[in-house]
Amino acid sequence: MNDTLLERVNAYQRRAFRELPDFRVSTIDQAVDFVNERGFIFFWPLKGLPFPSLWAAVAGNRPVADEHDNPGHITWGWKDSLLGTKRLYYSKLIKHRNTFISNQMLPNFYALSPNYGDFETDYLVLYSQGSLSSEAKALYESLLFNGPLDTLSLRKSANLSSAASSARYTQAIDKLQSDFMVMPIGISRAGAWNYAYTYDITARHLPELIDQTRFIDDDQARRAILTAYITTMGCCDKSSIRKLFSWGDQYTAKILNLLELDCVIQKAYLNPEDKKEIWVLPELTC
Repeated sequence: MNDTLLERVNAYQRRAFRELPDFRVSTIDQAVDFVNERGFIFFWPLKGLPFPSLWAAVAGNRPVADEHDNPGHITWGWKDSLLGTKRLYYSKLIKHRNTFISNQMLPNFYALSPNYGDFETDYLVLYSQGSLSSEAKALYESLLFNGPLDTLSLRKSANLSSAASSARYTQAIDKLQSDFMVMPIGISRAGAWNYAYTYDITARHLPELIDQTRFIDDDQARRAILTAYITTMGCCDKSSIRKLFSWGDQYTAKILNLLELDCVIQKAYLNPEDKKEIWVLPELTC
């Protein structure tokens, strides 16, 4: 072939990301299929970090529009209507960004989270270890003892409703979401904007996750996640994996080696001139 590996990777990503007109997503069912196909995607594109997003799959590879009536913003309504349906998992997760995860891939992410199996007491262990802030503990206990709450009720229950506590609330709720401890399950017509998320404890809303995760060890989880990532991207390097998942280099190297031994990926050079070693899908080297 006369085209370069870089050109083949770029063409592969445009198809995988659904950014080409013939591959675009135009219905909510297609959006669900897209997430199931990729395993996990962002809701909005993340600048400087190539990865599929629902916005780009609907509107193309362009900045998110400020205008509320832009056709691409149909994704917002889809996202809201999917909350609580258990068709997909949605929360602030990877890089603390709004992320969709398929039900099939979800147990692998949950297996790498700090949850041990008893959502009523695990958080106390995390708090005693210093990995859960007092604000996050208060938010979690508000949901634990009161059931699902909208954002305003949750902040009030946790004594974080003042303007001065907004930053601490955001940091705490983002931490709880990225650790798969809480998740949005619906929209409440509350507050000045008549729009607020309703949150619940993840393991209470999805009790089947505990059993689904029980026999997945860390290596199995990372392997499944990294396989999905490389299948989406067509290629990867250690730096891109580190940016997205924040895994230690030793874990990344171990899984890459296993995938290479199984011929899932192979080493190559995207640009022979700079000699930067990457891993690619074998089909892209032909």
